[in-house]
Amino acid sequence: MKPFRQWDIVRFRIRPQDTVLHPGVVVSGEEWCASEYTTNLNVLACSKRPPAAPVKQHQVVLNGADGLDFQSTIDCRFLHIVTKDGVTEVIGRVSAERRRAIGRKLNEVLRLLL
Repeated sequence: MKPFRQWDIVRFRIRPQDTVLHPGVVVSGEEWCASEYTTNLNVLACSKRPPAAPVKQHQVVLNGADGLDFQSTIDCRFLHIVTKDGVTEVIGRVSAERRRAIGRKLNEVLRLLL
């Protein structure tokens, strides 16, 4: 199994039968990612951001500082559960600044009580 880490930007299949790969951010904890006994990961999906498109309330923007070739938005409304085998490659890593922004946005959107 491939080694993954929390905050890796990966290419993954939302459903096993998908032929199209999507960029996403691994949000599963380090222990979960490293375990040889776990087969799934929690991933936030990303999509390419058109230049003039506004950033929506539930999104965080990633860019070249995170290892992407283009600006992308992360949808923080929904966590995808994907198999580790459905993740094909690591293409970047979320910067520390954006990790904090994603954490805040998850708390805001999911209304997590802290």
